[in-house]
Amino acid sequence: MAVNNILGLFAHSPLKPLQQHSNKVTECCSFLVQFFEYTFTNDWENAEKVRQQISEAERQADSLKREIRLKLPRGLFMPIDRTDLLELVTQQDKLANYAKDIAGRMIGRQFSFPQEMQEEFMKYVCRSLDATVQAHRVIDEMDGLLETGFKGRELNFVNNMIQALDDIEDDTDQMQIKLRLMLRSVEGRYNPIDVMFLYKILEWIGVLADQAQRVGSRIELMLARS
Repeated sequence: MAVNNILGLFAHSPLKPLQQHSNKVTECCSFLVQFFEYTFTNDWENAEKVRQQISEAERQADSLKREIRLKLPRGLFMPIDRTDLLELVTQQDKLANYAKDIAGRMIGRQFSFPQEMQEEFMKYVCRSLDATVQAHRVIDEMDGLLETGFKGRELNFVNNMIQALDDIEDDTDQMQIKLRLMLRSVEGRYNPIDVMFLYKILEWIGVLADQAQRVGSRIELMLARS
């Protein structure tokens, strides 16, 4: 993105570039649904095409992150510390990095989940992605907080959204436990290295929800300081 465009966004609202970055990060993560659908049928050619889309979205998010770091004005007249905003961008950006890493590792191994696990696994992926979407919604609501001086009904609304993010992360924890038990019941049919790889994929998908929760926690900390 051109420097003038970034500066123009800051002039309109210091939160707009942050929201634009969050939007790109969320888009990057969303590609994982189609990616895993291709892996279920061992369509690694199309899975690789989606992996490239994920990689490109991650690259764009990374570019936005760098522009924000370089161009975020000092002395912003708002009740949010500049350092807190930069840290929030860093935490957001990790979501895109994790999505890229997950896809890359699946392509590298080219080994997918047993058919009897696929339905539950996809529910788990989608619930973890719910967390990334919820984190994005919280960031989108920060404009309303800015307008109200970070208080009142809008603050309560955002705090409730952050609580919902925690609830989603709790759901993914329970889903991961269920999937680990399912994998354990069939692991004897597969190469032990492949089985360990699938256990790691379950863990990495859960990390998406964990990281989205960290974004929410970072926002909660910012609100407590404002």
